[in-house]
Amino acid sequence: MSEPLTRFRFDTEFDAQGVMSNASPRPKRLFPADEVEQIRAAALAEGERLALASVAAQQADALRQIAAACNQALPRLAEVAHEHRIGSAGLAMACARAIADAALDRFPEAPALAALEALAREIDSQPRLVVSADPALADTLRGTLEDAARGLGFEGAVVVKPDGAYGPHAFTLDFGDGQAAYDPAAAAERVAEALHAALASEGLHAEPLIPGSES
Repeated sequence: MSEPLTRFRFDTEFDAQGVMSNASPRPKRLFPADEVEQIRAAALAEGERLALASVAAQQADALRQIAAACNQALPRLAEVAHEHRIGSAGLAMACARAIADAALDRFPEAPALAALEALAREIDSQPRLVVSADPALADTLRGTLEDAARGLGFEGAVVVKPDGAYGPHAFTLDFGDGQAAYDPAAAAERVAEALHAALASEGLHAEPLIPGSES
């Protein structure tokens, strides 16, 4: 099947007498200076518009990529911050225990004396105060507690009993109507458990990583 014929159209046509009846306008070859300047200005403006549009599109795309990267990074950053809190809390606890152990080694009788002063009214009318402590601490407490009790006006007997079941620096004050106990290892363990429970409850919902981002 042949393609339909397309009639050729002449740019210039003549009638039967040879007079030109139709002529297509020839392309303009010469332009005045002011028209050239207008064309140049229009071309520059269009180029600038296209360039700015391209830059704006690139900026918008870059911002979208940055936002996507931030959305992926922030959850991991929250996890890292939480892990840092746990590590910092553990380090603080280790330092506190080291300081406390050093203080107890330097002043082993201090907790017992503080407990005795706090219980002065409770033991005042008691005939006897029984102190059970680990053997190393018991030797230190014997004379110290007797002098301290007399200074507080306690007239009863002060009995110190070494007991190997007690851990280092641990003791119990038994005054008949009541009892007071101190165990630094157990106390540190309770503090650690409370701290870990608080951190676990807080989870990844601590203070915002970026101030003001919670609003």
